[in-house]
Amino acid sequence: AVELVESGGGSIEPGGSLTLSCAVSGYVYRAYSMGWFRQVPGKEREGVAYFDSDERVTYADSVKGRFTISKDSAKSSLSNTLYLEMNSLNPEDTAMYICAAGPWQTPAQALETEFGYWGRGTQVTVSS
Repeated sequence: AVELVESGGGSIEPGGSLTLSCAVSGYVYRAYSMGWFRQVPGKEREGVAYFDSDERVTYADSVKGRFTISKDSAKSSLSNTLYLEMNSLNPEDTAMYICAAGPWQTPAQALETEFGYWGRGTQVTVSS
């Protein structure tokens, strides 16, 4: 079974940095997109950054220039780690950050499809 487990969240002051990790275990098709989403209570889940099936990277406008997504899939086809380096954090970045993998090409498709995998999330709180 495929499992996605996020870590690295926490509380931080505005202007600070955090790096999130998502440990992916189990076989995930190489053609699957992988990325990070975030959600605030009462609001729709939104895409933050992701690799599509062609390994192209897309960032939400709100995080461009501040966040960097990367991955380490050199270990084996049964083990991957997805990262999200977050810099210049501001209170608007406060959210539950969730890792996802699946047969989608855009965040909208990821939210609509019943296929794919989601982690449980790691909370990031930015406040002074």
